[in-house]
Amino acid sequence: MDILISGASVAGPALALWLTRYGHRTTIVERAPALREGGYAVDFRGDAHLTVLRKMGILDAVEREQTHMGAMWNVNEAGKKLVAMPADLFAGDVEILRGDLARILYDATEPHTEYIFGDSITAVDQDADGVTVAFERSPARRFDLVVGADGLHSNVRSLTFGQDQLSYLGLYSAVFTIDNYLGLDHSGHAYNAPGKMAAIYSARGNAEAKAVFWFGSPPLDYDRHDVARQQELLEQAYEGVGWEVPELMRRMRRTDDFYFDSISQVRLDSWSRGRVVLLGDAACCASPLSGMGTGLAMVSAYVLAGELAAAGGDHRAAFARYEREVRAYAEGCQQSAVGVSRFMVPENRFMAWFMNQNYRLLPYLPWRGLMAKSVRKTAGAISLKDYGAYEVTRPAGPAPRPRPSGRAS
Repeated sequence: MDILISGASVAGPALALWLTRYGHRTTIVERAPALREGGYAVDFRGDAHLTVLRKMGILDAVEREQTHMGAMWNVNEAGKKLVAMPADLFAGDVEILRGDLARILYDATEPHTEYIFGDSITAVDQDADGVTVAFERSPARRFDLVVGADGLHSNVRSLTFGQDQLSYLGLYSAVFTIDNYLGLDHSGHAYNAPGKMAAIYSARGNAEAKAVFWFGSPPLDYDRHDVARQQELLEQAYEGVGWEVPELMRRMRRTDDFYFDSISQVRLDSWSRGRVVLLGDAACCASPLSGMGTGLAMVSAYVLAGELAAAGGDHRAAFARYEREVRAYAEGCQQSAVGVSRFMVPENRFMAWFMNQNYRLLPYLPWRGLMAKSVRKTAGAISLKDYGAYEVTRPAGPAPRPRPSGRAS
């Protein structure tokens, strides 16, 4: 079949890799003019995540690019280290910068997938035999299936399912790349003010750093494509906050990979409509608070492609089985994020002090192991079918590539 995928971040290319193995022709359309290199560090944990990476043939490449992050230190306004948050609490089995993962997936799929950058879907017209898709810039084309893998604010979901149904979790977040002016080396510093958190971490030695912000707010009204306005909102939220925040705001104006969004989840009664199906954050965003979004996307791509192969191209049966296999797993990942915001961004100084005391005592508390086990249990709460019998080709994984020290990712 000819299958169109909207979104070239993680879920879309992961699905394209599997669909190619099952003999389908794939096209990926992406609104951005080029591959997006920015974003958070993301992690994989447990057998389900690592099994999918291994089956894809990219586990070695992901491990070569992993961050090897050390502790994240909570600091006071003067920059004095107060307490260390151990890396094993948030880094998973393998942690990688989202941009590096996107590049690995692109390199693995580009020889077999048509990529269309700088374009977007404007209309989806289904009939019994296929889908006619209109684009902003390209001529209309005909496909057998359309997959929305275009994130929290999915264009495909909006066009096919109607008004977005997002569950806002009370926080906004921003992240961007800066030069590593604090000289951090696979470590980070985080500063809490009431209702706000700012952090800097470096996962590439002294070459560059990520600036990360989380803050509580009522829902904000802004254009998602207006970066200047988003930067203004971030400046307003952090006005008067000390530590390195004023310097980070100055450097923010010079970055080229600024990202800003609400922390929200997607909850839908169904992930498909006819010949259109949703994948990853577009279908069931768990939010960055869960730490599961990227692993969930990769597992979901594996299952969706596998069920299409197992159903012999019967999309109705395949979409139903895909949702049946993944929904409970996705809901568990979403549930893991509920309530995390109060720990990420303490509401007042007492809560910030209380959390610092807990972090300081954590290595000695009996439930530290229980916390790690709970996260791993959620990540592994799915039994993966083996779809290997349906593969018709096995593309090689991406070859090792040089890592320019100054590249933003």
